[in-house]
Amino acid sequence: MNSKDLQSHYLSMMKDVDERLNNLYSKEKEQEFEEKLKENGLSRRDFLKWTSFITAALMLPPTFESRIAKAAAIKERVPIIWLHMAECTGCTESFLRTQEPDIASLIFDQVSLTYHDTLMMASGEKVEEHLENAIEKYKGKYICVVEGGIPTKDGGIYLTIGSKGETGLSRAKRITKDAKVTLAFGTCAAFGGVQAAHPNPTGAKGVRDALGIEIVNVSGCPPSSINMVGTLLHILLFDKIPPLDMLYRPLWAYGSRIHDYCERRAHFDAGEFVEEWGDEGAKKGWCLYKMGCKGPLTYNNCPRYRFNQGTNWPVGAGHGCIGCSEPNFWDTMSPFEEPNDKAGIRIPESGGVEFTSDKIGTFLAGATAGAIGIHAAGSILRAKAEKSNDKENE
Repeated sequence: MNSKDLQSHYLSMMKDVDERLNNLYSKEKEQEFEEKLKENGLSRRDFLKWTSFITAALMLPPTFESRIAKAAAIKERVPIIWLHMAECTGCTESFLRTQEPDIASLIFDQVSLTYHDTLMMASGEKVEEHLENAIEKYKGKYICVVEGGIPTKDGGIYLTIGSKGETGLSRAKRITKDAKVTLAFGTCAAFGGVQAAHPNPTGAKGVRDALGIEIVNVSGCPPSSINMVGTLLHILLFDKIPPLDMLYRPLWAYGSRIHDYCERRAHFDAGEFVEEWGDEGAKKGWCLYKMGCKGPLTYNNCPRYRFNQGTNWPVGAGHGCIGCSEPNFWDTMSPFEEPNDKAGIRIPESGGVEFTSDKIGTFLAGATAGAIGIHAAGSILRAKAEKSNDKENE
């Protein structure tokens, strides 16, 4: 499913979305939201700019801008139970990377973060009691967010949580069972992450593999805040999960390769590469593929939205992508500072794509076709994803 297909998908939902918004609409809720905007020094103009940004980020048709604005203003509170498994809390850190109140934080004022191991001030049996009450009270209505891989070997004994020593495996099974939807935030929760790297002594797995449940994976180590917030917003605004790729990741976030939108892509095409750290190519911002960048093999939107409020991302800071949003990247993408020879990426020869096109054109008609075949324009993963989604849509 490409961006055009995504837009057609959302246009087909227009009638249902309008009906749902009309049922939820309340003048009091809208006025209350506008008051919150003013209290936080945000104007109506700021709000409309934000709705335009979110519409574009989620790859929605422009006609959805007004609907997002309406939905954001009237949405009811949704309870979230956020579980921590085997992880470093980096995904929570990324999620919290907001320096001042913004529109998204106001939207999430309407979310009840009912349980979160790290952010809750209390601890011990009282918190466990609160968790159990929340599960019972919001049964079938809460969103369960899981952060971290789940050890499964020997019955999951390598991760125990709480005053009763419950295994993470048991805890995850019990709590996701009654969730409206389960989201795996981060590569550890999605695919097992570093805990699952060879030899994987604890039998760590991603949530879907460990529990055998349907899930939305928001991978990355960590994922950007826009991918986590955007996925939650999609569910809050549409009451549906977004269209997913073959790895159960939102297509709006993981539908294209790092390579396709990288600001250094032109240097790849021109055959201009950093050959060693600190050389002239590094100083000029040339392509990092020869230094191990895994951008041609990695699906994510890092070049477009970046991290820390859009400040920067690894390639922009001078280090290649390590493929952290892909399954088993600790094993399949390493060594991280060397090209992946098994990937079959054909890099342009000296002079770049333009030079090669001219050279082929000297001998053959259709030089452009020859040039297109020079580098990895269509990866196997993307082809499988589109094929899988086409079958699902039939």
